[in-house]
Amino acid sequence: MASSDPDLGPDLAPLRARFPALARTQDGVPVVFADAPGGSQLPDSVIESVAGRLRAGASNMDGSFLTSREIGDTVAAARAAAADLVGAAPERIVFGANATSLLFSFSRAFAATLRSGDEVVVSRLDHDANVRPWVLAARDAGATVRWIDVDPRDATLDVDSFHGALGERTRLVAFTLASNAVGSLTPAPELVRAAKAVGALVVLDGVHIAQHRAIDLDALDADLLAVSPYKVFGPHLGFVAATPAVLDGWDPYRVRPAAAYPSPQRWETGTQNHEGLAGLNAAVDYLAAVGRIHGRPGGPGRRAEVVAAFDAIVAHEAMLSRRFLSGLASIDGARLVGLGPDDVARRTPTFALRIAGLDPHAVAASLGERGIFVWDGHQYAIELFDRLDLLGSGGVVRVGFCHYHTPGEVDRVLAALADLR
Repeated sequence: MASSDPDLGPDLAPLRARFPALARTQDGVPVVFADAPGGSQLPDSVIESVAGRLRAGASNMDGSFLTSREIGDTVAAARAAAADLVGAAPERIVFGANATSLLFSFSRAFAATLRSGDEVVVSRLDHDANVRPWVLAARDAGATVRWIDVDPRDATLDVDSFHGALGERTRLVAFTLASNAVGSLTPAPELVRAAKAVGALVVLDGVHIAQHRAIDLDALDADLLAVSPYKVFGPHLGFVAATPAVLDGWDPYRVRPAAAYPSPQRWETGTQNHEGLAGLNAAVDYLAAVGRIHGRPGGPGRRAEVVAAFDAIVAHEAMLSRRFLSGLASIDGARLVGLGPDDVARRTPTFALRIAGLDPHAVAASLGERGIFVWDGHQYAIELFDRLDLLGSGGVVRVGFCHYHTPGEVDRVLAALADLR
């Protein structure tokens, strides 16, 4: 379903009917969920899958009865779905409550492998969930933390600083594939290769980019990747994809019976969110359907369809980005923090901005009264906004779109921002 205007990309507007929340109104006016970086809305098939699993009965795994066997099938299907989403083998997928909790679990195990004099490298561009776990692991082991800086001119990762932080003592490098706060992408293949060249493990935060780009973890050859399905049209849970060297080489904190399980199960502490896992499978099936209808899969199977979906999504979101950035430039007193209209290919449709003379929280509250939902503050990117000298003054207003948004919704946000002046 291509648009008649090539600049608009594929026409994804029909997909909106799949998302019940998008029909919501406030005071009789349709709302704009311009808060996509904080969590996406869910298509009807995901909602039904969650409810369907609950209606069919709850149980734990490994029981000798029907419902328990069904739960086992649900978990296996979810592993396959997560693998298709990120381009990894199902046996590399570890589920948990959320990406943050999982990263802390892995970092605790990593700390036991560190020695004094070892070095851990983290990035000032990242969400704190991919910073603090590794900083604390280094602290507990007496290791050294080295920092990758950002370029304050456009809030991108400083590649020279990245290379300068690496050395013969580097044990682990953690960085994001895309900033959840300002939308800038990182040149991940180059950075992973550089880290691997010094013998370091690589941890990637894929939480933000997973909503906007296809991830190919096998091609990237990183050691850990964290994803939050609730940012990718699924339920609230998290997963990490990890290499066998990590899954079998590190020793997780766990209850004694879990020692009998192989990886990845031995990393999954306690009963998992089985209804959420059913929803994850449905979310990946939804993306595959987008790829079949609006994209051009490069081969058979769900993974190829997911990649095709993101090809269509990238084109649509680039149109939204150009529209928003063009309109923002005409608003008096509006300041963009991040990459501008000439760099749409290097960013997601997530925008950090300040309005001169207005507190970010006041801007977000005013937009909220108009039925436009955005975030304000530091977005958990504490190091980034401290580096940009914005942390102490309220951070930024974050506006974020994804593939179910329309040009008309972009225009509504721009009109409301202009009206604040």
